[in-house]
Amino acid sequence: MSKPLIGITTRNRTDPDGHPTTALQHTYTNAVVQAGGLPILIPSMLTEEVFLDLYSRVDGILFTGGGDVSLDYFDGDDHPRIGEVDKPRDLTEINLVRVAVNDGKPILGICRGMQVMNVALGGTLYTHLYDQLPGALDHAYPGDLRRTLVHPVNVDESSRSAEIFGETLLQVNSLHHQGLNDLAPGLRAVGHSPDGLAELVELTGHPYAVAVQWHPEWLTDQLPTRRLFKSFVDAVEK
Repeated sequence: MSKPLIGITTRNRTDPDGHPTTALQHTYTNAVVQAGGLPILIPSMLTEEVFLDLYSRVDGILFTGGGDVSLDYFDGDDHPRIGEVDKPRDLTEINLVRVAVNDGKPILGICRGMQVMNVALGGTLYTHLYDQLPGALDHAYPGDLRRTLVHPVNVDESSRSAEIFGETLLQVNSLHHQGLNDLAPGLRAVGHSPDGLAELVELTGHPYAVAVQWHPEWLTDQLPTRRLFKSFVDAVEK
């Protein structure tokens, strides 16, 4: 039996010679391959006709981490820390979320991917947690701390995610300065960090639409993380 084809979203970057590039860290593709999927990259500069054609050929979509979502797409406060805004990527991913939700195609969101999912479905974001969420933890641990576990996430024991992870208390890394504020209609927050920030969401009524605020692609040595990616690939196969 052929392996399921997993579309993975990408960043627009510029190489050292100034040439536009499509970029993705290997950890995402490695996690998909480890879980039994076949990764294919989705460039973020395609026309709508082309990316929808590509969308029709993949069995599921992994929405990856990256820069901040443009304020053009949600009602949020402007902030000087907003950075790495990539409007072509925003447009591509927001449209992909909407069609995948409408079609019931499995989707998994990671960090920015969770934020894009919320914005695409009508939610809003904190544009800088430390100034807007009272008592916010330091959620930004970049660089060499990608594999460092910095805070717990408490998972609702009645949620689908509790079944997916096999645990209701997760220890996670953290590489973000924004987060979910108003939840989009249909999204259910089923995991929170100690400061109350939503770290894990599910879309009610969808066959498989799960998103996490941390970066599990760096934590595939952990059994709960491997269960997450395997559950996504299994949902795609079904």
